[in-house]
Amino acid sequence: MTPPALRVGNASGFYGDRRAAVREMLEGGPLDVLTGDYLAELTMLILGRDRARDASRGYARTFLAQLEECLGLARDRGVRLVVNAGGTNPAGLADAVRALADRLGVPTAVAHVEGDDLLPRAAELGFGEPITANAYLGAFGIAECLRAGADVVVTGRVTDASLVVGPGIAHFGWGREDHDAIAGAMACGHVLECGTQATGGNLSAFDEHPLEQLLHPGFPLAELRADGSSVITKHPGTGGVVDVDTVTAQLLYEITGARYAGPDAVARFDTVRLTPDGPDRVLLDGVRGEAPPPDVKVCLNALGGHRNEVTFVLTGDRIEAKAALARAQFEAALDPRPAELVWSTVGVQRPDADTEAGASVLLRAQATDPVAEVVGRAFSGAAVEMALASYPGFHLTAPPGSGSAYGVYAPAYVPQTAVPHVAVLPDGSRVDIPPPAVTAPLADLPAVPATSVEPGPTRRAPLGAVARARSGDKGGTANVGLWARTDEGAAWLAAALTPDVVRELLPEAADLPVTVHPLPNLRAVDVVVEGLLGQGVAASTRFDPQGKAVGEWLRGREMDIPEALL
Repeated sequence: MTPPALRVGNASGFYGDRRAAVREMLEGGPLDVLTGDYLAELTMLILGRDRARDASRGYARTFLAQLEECLGLARDRGVRLVVNAGGTNPAGLADAVRALADRLGVPTAVAHVEGDDLLPRAAELGFGEPITANAYLGAFGIAECLRAGADVVVTGRVTDASLVVGPGIAHFGWGREDHDAIAGAMACGHVLECGTQATGGNLSAFDEHPLEQLLHPGFPLAELRADGSSVITKHPGTGGVVDVDTVTAQLLYEITGARYAGPDAVARFDTVRLTPDGPDRVLLDGVRGEAPPPDVKVCLNALGGHRNEVTFVLTGDRIEAKAALARAQFEAALDPRPAELVWSTVGVQRPDADTEAGASVLLRAQATDPVAEVVGRAFSGAAVEMALASYPGFHLTAPPGSGSAYGVYAPAYVPQTAVPHVAVLPDGSRVDIPPPAVTAPLADLPAVPATSVEPGPTRRAPLGAVARARSGDKGGTANVGLWARTDEGAAWLAAALTPDVVRELLPEAADLPVTVHPLPNLRAVDVVVEGLLGQGVAASTRFDPQGKAVGEWLRGREMDIPEALL
């Protein structure tokens, strides 16, 4: 007999997400499992430095605060919790959860997954001297904990999708060879992992929905089925919207092509089907899976140096001349000069604006250097000392600070056989999770034949007249998912948006490697721009260090678009 669908919800998309979400999800309707994603590359750096200062820390403390309010509610409703809030210290968080449960008088079986922390072996593995080194574990350790009766499962750095795949394995009994089912759950987990981004948050087409509907989007949930298919939805009566548009947006977020690789399987995103299934319901099915790669990804964070910034305000006319004077004075006063000094401007000259802010342009100087003192008081002092000696109207947005250290993220890869994966069960027993017996190297997919597009008259218009977008980051790489509303629009998009055209539309990418991956099932293309974000969010001097708005910038750029699509 086929087990019933598993109702899996999400209550966190990042460390700092809506604190009330756990309660909202528990009270909003029936659930079997509630997940929470608290980790990103930058978060691992933050938690790694936290643990370096205090060995008992290194986990997402906000989860404990949420649990203090809601642990009793979760137990009363029979909802099991699976979270990666353990960060760099999952054992420490598991102990803290047990202590909290004892203090609250709520009997709770707590388990955790460990083995991802490779920092003690960094030199052996050739990683240098990072601050953190964490492998992306799969879902079978989570499943082992759930099968042992855990009410709360805490992990460190597992793949985001594993928070959903693990409960699926435990509930449906999937084995290592069930690649299609696991891949379907991976796609489902990818949709849920960023919380309200699947229910209308950060949506390109936000203006097509009533403002009131988007004020407080509900968090998403999925009805996961035995074959790995799922229905993406949300609790009745909550804000936001779930439709093919919102699910497509999240599927395309922070991917690097049609193959979505994890340690348990590879999900083929070019096989995903999305079908409306009623109000606020989208069926996600058809996902094909493949054997996982032999290597597992490792998140490395190392100290990159020190940074500081100052922002000058230029008001009225002669903006270029004022900027030139400010730059020349400031740079002349820097001794020594920082290793990297990057200037950028925000805004355009509008001397006749009806507010002073509207008539102002921001001139931003960002500096990085291996030596803290170079970007510390000397840097800040050089700006402050210009106050009575520079361009007319001189002022800063804020007093410059003393600078701060920054980290650099880099991916590494090691054989799955070199990474321990241990489930620590509620009774304290430890179970080693073996790596997959069958793996396969990732290979490029065959090129998708271009669909012929009927020639016809064109008109100059923004790309956004045809395409919607969602963009994000993977270290220093930016990805932009673009999708069309119609088959005709999708065919034109796939044919027109070549790497060279992307470089023309995004001048900042003119000299960078660009790849465009067609995803016809989603009426989409996935654009990957390597190096656009420098060394990643913690080190980037770019105006938008995580590439969150690259998609909207690209939508605003003009192209010759067939009038039939407009």
